[in-house]
Amino acid sequence: MEWNITGGRPVYVQLVEQLELALVTGTFPPGSKIPPVRELAADAGVNPNTMQRALQELESRGLLQAQRTAGRTVTADADALKALRHKRASALAETFLQQMKALGLDRTETEELLRQTAKEE
Repeated sequence: MEWNITGGRPVYVQLVEQLELALVTGTFPPGSKIPPVRELAADAGVNPNTMQRALQELESRGLLQAQRTAGRTVTADADALKALRHKRASALAETFLQQMKALGLDRTETEELLRQTAKEE
């Protein structure tokens, strides 16, 4: 997994966001085992305590499950992952619409731009 930790925002928050993205995109499929905290922390270049905090946050949201001797696994709850995917997609759509409005495009122009771009792909 590639990590992109930047300044200006708490590292813990960035880790949670990037791990969520890995869950919804299938980098870590439902039911799969997550690498150990120290391995993830080393890969991301962060303190293991910070990575532990991010993983605990995902556990509290029901996206990861911890087993004492087996480490952590991704939830097998497809509805939870679908809800997360929808939440992230909605946030991206809202940001996109705000940016289009800032550019002076109205709803009709934005919809036409989307149709045209999708058609070209």
